[in-house]
Amino acid sequence: MTRGSRSDRTVYLRSHPLLFVLLAATRRRPLLRLGRTVLVHHPDAYREVLTRVPLDRTAAHTTGGTAARLTGGSLLFDQQGAEHRTARRELAHLLGPAGVAALQPLWQRILDRHLGDLTAPVDLVPAVRELAGATAAVLTGSDADPVRLALAAERAATATARTHLPALLPRPGSGRRARRAVLRLQELLPDPRDAMLAVAAVNTTLAALPRAAAWCARDRLWEQARRDAPALAAELLRRTAASPVLPRAAAADATVLGHRIRRGDRLLLVARHAAQAQHDAPTHSHATRAPFGLGPHSCPGAALARAQLALLLSTLAPHRPRALRTVPHSASALPSYRTCLVRAS
Repeated sequence: MTRGSRSDRTVYLRSHPLLFVLLAATRRRPLLRLGRTVLVHHPDAYREVLTRVPLDRTAAHTTGGTAARLTGGSLLFDQQGAEHRTARRELAHLLGPAGVAALQPLWQRILDRHLGDLTAPVDLVPAVRELAGATAAVLTGSDADPVRLALAAERAATATARTHLPALLPRPGSGRRARRAVLRLQELLPDPRDAMLAVAAVNTTLAALPRAAAWCARDRLWEQARRDAPALAAELLRRTAASPVLPRAAAADATVLGHRIRRGDRLLLVARHAAQAQHDAPTHSHATRAPFGLGPHSCPGAALARAQLALLLSTLAPHRPRALRTVPHSASALPSYRTCLVRAS
């Protein structure tokens, strides 16, 4: 285990200790049933569930179900059939090669302003927060301040995650707080239905980019970043697995790797293990794509995430920065840093 991977484990241990311990203790089981909940660890099982098993997008404790309950709207994550496919096609246009190319100058201006001089310590988190908020503003058509939009999306994600993540003690009022946070985010958007798009764009970026940059610094990968930043970005996104667990629900009976799945079962798809993030080199061909889902359930923003990280690594590479201090964000929805201080070496 490298220094980068050891340090990155602390993000999980500090932000979601119960979930991390549960997943680590059961990861050697391809699928494990705990009552009506099925943990899906193995890359082949993960692929089969996402490509062969009908999934209920509006079930309780799923991404779509939580979104529908909190907003009462029709969102990308809870739509069904033709409506879902149409929304994905429209989003794919914004997130395709042309859309990503159009965003690159905006990203570069933000990074240059924050990271132009690394002779003194610089915190990557505010830079990435503005980058994520500016991206979300373009994708949703919002004219809100990018940092304000990003903070609202962070708070909505954190409050929402607390309604269904495991905890030692009950969380009274968590649903009410989540609804208020989502409403505050929706007030910044032209179309309130884009709330989940903003949440996804902001929180996955904040979870992935600072951690990947710190990993790169600790393992001294800057020469590799200089030579081929896109390839390194794809690998670091596999290792960090920004969305480590995908909560889903089965819409029909199925069999996966010899294990029976019943309609209504809650499925916890462990993207971190499907991506083999705990290994230096993956053995499954789809491991690099696994953090973004697979098949019809793949994330349309995967190319955008890889392009964002590649640009960040390319911007940092000439400075060859060292990671001075990283502080995990104990309250974040996804495993993230609250602080990530770097300085040119």
